[in-house]
Amino acid sequence: MKPATVRAETPETSPSPSGEGRGYGKRKLPDARGKFIAVRCSDAEYATITAAAAQAGLSVGAYLRTLALGSPGLRAVRRPPIEKEFLARMLGELGKVGSNVNQMARVLNTTGDRPSWYELSAITSALQETRAAILKALGRGD
Repeated sequence: MKPATVRAETPETSPSPSGEGRGYGKRKLPDARGKFIAVRCSDAEYATITAAAAQAGLSVGAYLRTLALGSPGLRAVRRPPIEKEFLARMLGELGKVGSNVNQMARVLNTTGDRPSWYELSAITSALQETRAAILKALGRGD
């Protein structure tokens, strides 16, 4: 077994604290956050806050920052609210399309009959509609 090599870091080779030079760390912001605030709350309060943050499409921290300061901050990532019921319905639609494709493949393999253009067009249309609906739910569609 080879012994592990130890490399001494010099100012030229060590990563800078600002993250410049070698790609270490995150990009520095002009107003870097160096302070931390913790708040204790009950289970009911926590559930209310997290539900409100999800409804707003923000993380809990960004949501509370918006309430207190009026802005979610520079690095706030918006999370589009996605309805679980809607996604379950879309999953069912994809299952139907998959079932149709499976039935056509079975017929093709057993009898050699190819599906009609009408059947292929209907499946393509269903896939396009489902895709568009999912993208819209994710906030990326029209």
